[in-house]
Amino acid sequence: MSFDMPIAVQADFTVLYEDADVLVVDKAAPLLMHPTGVKNEPTLWHGVCELLAYELACGGQVSLVNRLDRETSGITIIAKNAASAKELGKAMQRRDMRKEYLALVRGCPLWDSACCAEPILQMEQVAHTRIHVRQCCHPLGKPCRTDFEVLQRVPSRAHLPAMALLRCRPLTGRMHQIRVHLAHLGFPIIGDKIYGGDEQNYLDFIETGWTPALEQRLFLPRHALHASALSFPLREQMITVTSPLPEDIAALLQCTPHPH
Repeated sequence: MSFDMPIAVQADFTVLYEDADVLVVDKAAPLLMHPTGVKNEPTLWHGVCELLAYELACGGQVSLVNRLDRETSGITIIAKNAASAKELGKAMQRRDMRKEYLALVRGCPLWDSACCAEPILQMEQVAHTRIHVRQCCHPLGKPCRTDFEVLQRVPSRAHLPAMALLRCRPLTGRMHQIRVHLAHLGFPIIGDKIYGGDEQNYLDFIETGWTPALEQRLFLPRHALHASALSFPLREQMITVTSPLPEDIAALLQCTPHPH
C-alpha cells in the first residue's frame, strides 16, 4: 500500500494491553487515528487492521473507542468485537472511563492544583478566527471541567522558557478541552500551534510545514500532550493501563526542577 506523506508521520504504535475483546495501544504523534478522506497517509486504523487481520477474517471488527488528536500521543482503546464496542461505548456515555493526561506547559503556575470549569464553544460562533476548528471558553458553551496538578517545575534555560509538567484529568470530553482550558488559565501547552498565543503559527505550519522559525516560537513540532493513564470497565472489572512520558516531551525536562 502506498501513501502520500505530507508530513513526517510516525506510523507506529505500541501494544499496552490485549485480550479477546479489546486492544489498548500507545499511539505515536503525529499519527492520525483513522482515514479522513482528504489525505492518503498511514493511520492508526490501518495499522490495527493489519495487526488484527486474523480476527477480522473471523468476523471481528476494529472500533476506535476513544479518539486523540493527531498531535496527541498516548493511550487508545480498540474494541475487537461488537459486544465490547457496545459496552465500552456505554461506559463512555456514562463517563465511567477515567482519563489522565500529561501536559508540558509554558510558564510555572503558582498553584499546585487547579480546576477549570469554563464552558467551551467553537470560537467562530462568537469571535473572529482564521482557524475553523478553534474552540474558546465562553458562557454560551457546553459545560466541562478539567482538574490540574503540577508535577514538576522547570526553570528557563538559554533558548527555552520556564515550563511545568502537569497531570490533567478531564471530567468531560469536549473538543480540545485540555488545550483550551490551559490556554485560558494562562499556561498554553508547549508546541500548541492553535492555542499557543498566535494563530499565525498554525497557518504558517499548514503552508510550510515545520521550519526553524516555528521551532524558535514553539520549541516542539507537536503539542506536548500525552494520554498517560486510562481506566475502563469491561466484563464487570476495571482495567487500568498506563503509558510513560514519550521521549520528545521528556527531553525538554532534562534539568533540575524547582522545589515543588
